[in-house]
Amino acid sequence: MTIHFIGAGPGAPDLITVRGLRLLETLPVCLYAGSLVPAELLASCPPGARLIDTAQLNLDEIMAELLAAHRAGHDVARLHSGDPSVFSAMAEQMRRLDAAGVPYEVVPGVPAFAAAAATLRRELTVPGVAQTIVLTRTALRATPMPDREDLPTLSRSRATMVLHLAVQRIDAVVTDLIPEYGADCPAAVVAWASRANETVLRGTLTDIAAKVHASGITRTAVIIVGRALSASTFPDSHLYSAVRSRPS
Repeated sequence: MTIHFIGAGPGAPDLITVRGLRLLETLPVCLYAGSLVPAELLASCPPGARLIDTAQLNLDEIMAELLAAHRAGHDVARLHSGDPSVFSAMAEQMRRLDAAGVPYEVVPGVPAFAAAAATLRRELTVPGVAQTIVLTRTALRATPMPDREDLPTLSRSRATMVLHLAVQRIDAVVTDLIPEYGADCPAAVVAWASRANETVLRGTLTDIAAKVHASGITRTAVIIVGRALSASTFPDSHLYSAVRSRPS
């Protein structure tokens, strides 16, 4: 039997992949984080499926459910919000499944930052402006950041920066980024991206923190910072250039 780690997408129930939905419709056991995975997706599970909300479970308890389902001969949907390759705590589950000899697969999903960029109607890699995206977070009550991954160090590239799990520390984020990005650098915060209660804040590093505080946003948000957010004068991409050589 197989554990299927499935990216549930950023929140809108129709942003799960076709592959993920087809699996969800057939698997008899589904573990999901109730605070992040939309309830509409659970309606796609087959009748009689065992649904387990992991929001209040620790890692040992989650693994006990996965291993019990495997021993009972059941395939399992392990739903993770967004894409499981980013800040999903999937790695430690896979490590334990490897140790137990339990097979698994990973089905990618739409990450929250992609949904936020779509809402903002911006490309995060604009020719001549930004060709690199830094995906990171900050450490408060979470696992400490590795050496050399602090914001002042990462900001030296001035790449488009996307911060997860950081909106509660918006003041510190702004303080760390202004020296390299500049106080006038465009910034945006998108909370609950793609959902009915989606909230969008736009500004610069000068005023984005005040807007966050006024909005009351404290969780489930991404911060995006970089000149790509407002770029309007830039060269066309070489991809579709008339002078580009195209093999017949």
